[in-house]
Amino acid sequence: MATLSVKPSQRFQLQDWHTNSYLLSTNAERQRNASHQIRQEARILRNETNNQTIWDEHDNRTRLEERVNTVNRWKEMLDKCLTDLDAEIDALTQMKESAEKNLQAKNLPLDVAIQCLTLRDSRRDVDVVRDPVEEELHKEVEVIDATKKALQQKVSQTFEKLCLLQDIRQQLNSDHRGKMETLDIDRGCLSLNLKSPNISLKINPARVPDGSSSLQEWDEVSRFNKNRAEAEMKEATDLREAIALTIAKTNNELEAQRVATEFAFRKRLREMEKIYSELKWQEKNTLQEIADLQEDIRHLEEDLHRKFLNLKLCHTRLESRTYRPNMELCRDQAQYGLTDEVHQLEATIAALRQKLAQAQDALDALYKHLARLQADIACKANSMLLDTKCMDTRRKLTVPAEKFVPEVDTFNRTTNRILSPLKSCQLQLA
Repeated sequence: MATLSVKPSQRFQLQDWHTNSYLLSTNAERQRNASHQIRQEARILRNETNNQTIWDEHDNRTRLEERVNTVNRWKEMLDKCLTDLDAEIDALTQMKESAEKNLQAKNLPLDVAIQCLTLRDSRRDVDVVRDPVEEELHKEVEVIDATKKALQQKVSQTFEKLCLLQDIRQQLNSDHRGKMETLDIDRGCLSLNLKSPNISLKINPARVPDGSSSLQEWDEVSRFNKNRAEAEMKEATDLREAIALTIAKTNNELEAQRVATEFAFRKRLREMEKIYSELKWQEKNTLQEIADLQEDIRHLEEDLHRKFLNLKLCHTRLESRTYRPNMELCRDQAQYGLTDEVHQLEATIAALRQKLAQAQDALDALYKHLARLQADIACKANSMLLDTKCMDTRRKLTVPAEKFVPEVDTFNRTTNRILSPLKSCQLQLA
């Protein structure tokens, strides 16, 4: 009969077997419970971290949007400020050019006033007087100098203000460019998402860059630039108003002085014309008196010549009667009459000679005074001509340059109203 062989091995007890099964089941349940707990905690962690990440990303996106809006508001304010500043710079530049043109325009009145003073220096003799015209011309030169100084001061102030405005514009422009770059960067950050191809890990992204500023400092810098620009623009506006007022005031002063000077010229010309007419009347009467006196002198000389003939006749008669013979040589009535006639003729001739000498002296005095009259008439004509030339020159102040045509020839000085009397005086003097 065959024998059953038993393989040699460790034998466990049934209880061990049951214990082992129980331990396996218990451990399985415990491991499952632990795994379940871990799974639940992982799910909770995933949910919490997902929610935290989503809300953090949402909050930061909101913060970025708010920051973009804040920067954009500042950018818009800077845009408006730059636009206003550019407009103010253009307006102030135009006002500066207007002031410079007005300053340049003052050279013509100054040249005209100096030319008038130079022309009037050609007056002669007693006509070289410090009359109201000369005083008004000197006052006009002073007014022009004062207006030029005032305008030059405003031009200098405008130049300095434009330099300040340009400096502020550069600061605003730099701030504006910074805001634009910041908007581009922050808007780019807003456009990023988890699927963006250009996201990656960076080295120490949470570092604080050098030169970083606080939000308050950032706001204060932009507000300072804006407030400074507005303050300077207000000062520039006030300066423009002051320049416009100065231009109007100087033009009014110069126009008032021009009117006063030309009134003095017209008054002086009328005065000289009156004196000139009086002198011409005196000259005419003097010439007539000279002619009458010359005629009377001729009559005196004729009478004196006839009286000499009468005296010769009486002398001849008396001399002839001295040759009467003997008793015929008597002093009769004829003798007495002829003697009385001789004495009368000698007294008449003496009186005629004395009167003729007086007449000659009077004629010489008339000729001398006529020469003085004609010389003074020539001076008056020359002065009237010079003042007329000045008045003609001053037409440049009211007539456009392209339409200005001199009424008085600068070289020949030909005016019908003045030259004809001057020529007549010269002819009479000759």
